[in-house]
Amino acid sequence: MPKPADQPFPHSTPLHHRQKAILVGASSGIGAALALQLADEGYSLALLARRTDLLSRLCDEINQKAGETLARGYPHDVCDYVSVPGLLQTILADLGGVDLFIYNSGVSLPVGLKKFDFHKDRRTMEVNLLGALAWLNPVAAMFQSLKSGQIVGISSVAGERGRVGNPSYNASKAALSSYLEALRNRLTRHGVHVLTVKPGFVETELLAGAKGTFWVIPADQAARDISKAIRTHKQDIYTPARWKWIMLVVRNIPSFIFRKLVF
Repeated sequence: MPKPADQPFPHSTPLHHRQKAILVGASSGIGAALALQLADEGYSLALLARRTDLLSRLCDEINQKAGETLARGYPHDVCDYVSVPGLLQTILADLGGVDLFIYNSGVSLPVGLKKFDFHKDRRTMEVNLLGALAWLNPVAAMFQSLKSGQIVGISSVAGERGRVGNPSYNASKAALSSYLEALRNRLTRHGVHVLTVKPGFVETELLAGAKGTFWVIPADQAARDISKAIRTHKQDIYTPARWKWIMLVVRNIPSFIFRKLVF
């Protein structure tokens, strides 16, 4: 007998429309927590991640709890840009369309305050930015044509200023935030909503071993904040919300002071 994750998604009916979502970067952290949150809300989910073991366990957890196939896993490395168009079409056929697209994939590969490492910097840009562009461009074009849909990009408070600790990560998130803003300005006139999420410190693998963290929240709290923002059609959010005021201060610290800070 096939596992639930191998079975077709439940069909929508005129009386019961099932929301459908694609979530890229779903195997752990915010992505996994958000998948669980959306499943509780009744979404059918196409979940993409590189780590197949974690992805399979997440799908099994969701489907066993629901008693039906709400989640199917699609192994994918976001740096395999060429595969994106074909994989997107496969998922759309399996889901029967899509209402919500979320790009959550991200890496942070710090090198230390006195070192520079192009290979780590390139990998950071490939995952955090180029992988996002590879997916968001065709999704944006599709939603623009349909004149409906929601896009969510998981950026970071790290993109607000260029800090000394991890320049390439800061740059990748700054670029992603700017790209999402541009998408929003393009697509809002076509009935498409774009949400930019800027988390602070969240209990994920990216935070493992990090120093100087504070206000650390569990991933499921971030997922609830994101889910609420999706439902209420917010343009951008910080999670937790108090980061909005911290970053207002950070953005306005004069450069001659900011460059002396080590964080």
